[in-house]
Amino acid sequence: MRARATLTTVALLTATAWAGGGSAAAVPTDDVYEVPASGTLVVDGRGYGHGHGMSQHGAQGAALQGLGYREIVGFYYPGTELGSMKGKVRVLITGDTTDDVVVSPARNLRVRDLGSRSTHALPARPAIKRWRLHVVNGRTVVQRLTDRWRPFRPGGKKFLAGDGEFLANRPLTLWTPSGTKRYRGILRAASPNPGSPARDTVNIVPMNGYIKGVIPAEMPASWHPEAVKSQAIAARTYATWSRNQNMNRYYQICDTTACQVYGGLDSEDPRSNQSVASTGREILRYDGAPAFTQFSASSGGWTSASSGGAPYLPAQEDPYDGWHGNAVHTWTKEVKAGVIEKRYPKVGRLVRIRVTKRDGNGEWQGRVDEMVLEGTKGDVRITGDSFRWTAGLRSRWFTIEQAPQARRR
Repeated sequence: MRARATLTTVALLTATAWAGGGSAAAVPTDDVYEVPASGTLVVDGRGYGHGHGMSQHGAQGAALQGLGYREIVGFYYPGTELGSMKGKVRVLITGDTTDDVVVSPARNLRVRDLGSRSTHALPARPAIKRWRLHVVNGRTVVQRLTDRWRPFRPGGKKFLAGDGEFLANRPLTLWTPSGTKRYRGILRAASPNPGSPARDTVNIVPMNGYIKGVIPAEMPASWHPEAVKSQAIAARTYATWSRNQNMNRYYQICDTTACQVYGGLDSEDPRSNQSVASTGREILRYDGAPAFTQFSASSGGWTSASSGGAPYLPAQEDPYDGWHGNAVHTWTKEVKAGVIEKRYPKVGRLVRIRVTKRDGNGEWQGRVDEMVLEGTKGDVRITGDSFRWTAGLRSRWFTIEQAPQARRR
């Protein structure tokens, strides 16, 4: 499993003044790239992801050079201080797209009614194959599967007074449309809004139990232990920050790249679990509060400044990212002009690309902030990030090779 580009700007990303792709101090440029007769652009680039904060490949490179995890996070988040956290986190399980929460029987399985605050033991019988929290007319009922789904009335009540959740003394097996997954902690059928007939599955789990399910999905557990410990610090800090931003929301973080990838117990690895244990409850703080510890797969040799001006997310040269195992430190990709024309039909036939602003850091004057697509029908001004996603590039730090052919006619 490779390191992934994370915390991308998509619908589920927690709103924040510090989340953004642009540079805090862009420099004007006038880089003009003619579209060749072949209609194929050759794009050279650096890095993978937004480049804010820690480079995961950089953490590995630094560890291989002998840096400890505290030195690594100190480099990538300058000005922060180590602190501690405690408590649980509420994680939205996006793979369960149904309104039901369905679990396998488990020893000491119980259901809790969040309305009455009462907890009820569920019987363990060979004939019972599964349990579920189901919605009927906007209210939650408990059912058991034998030859069919049959009602179960905890405390003699047909409906729960509020939302319900399953808990046991061991991990729970959740049934989803794509299969089963095991999770530590509690599985809740949560109402997105009061009175809503819909339910979302939310995993309430101790923070370190959550981090154990994050790290192998974000960084190879086989990497140097000090790099994996750095990932534990960054992931735990980000989760604590997200939790603090959403104390009253029914979930506080999600399980995709919009937040951090989280796969539950089935994603855990003993090696990364040891890194979680050895870093205890450590997080990074700035001015006493949990830091917004963004990270991405590879910086390409320079990190990117936070557009909101977070002082611990600066643009700085990264001497560790280019270790021999980083295949995305530099890269090349061919892009068909037709792909861009389809996404921006107002251009017509794409004639040339003009890059007008970059962030000023590193080769080619750094990451692209703004650019203009010039075509036979008109010009369209877009951001470097927009071009990145349209063209399927690894980052917005790129240049386009000058082709010797004449432009298309």
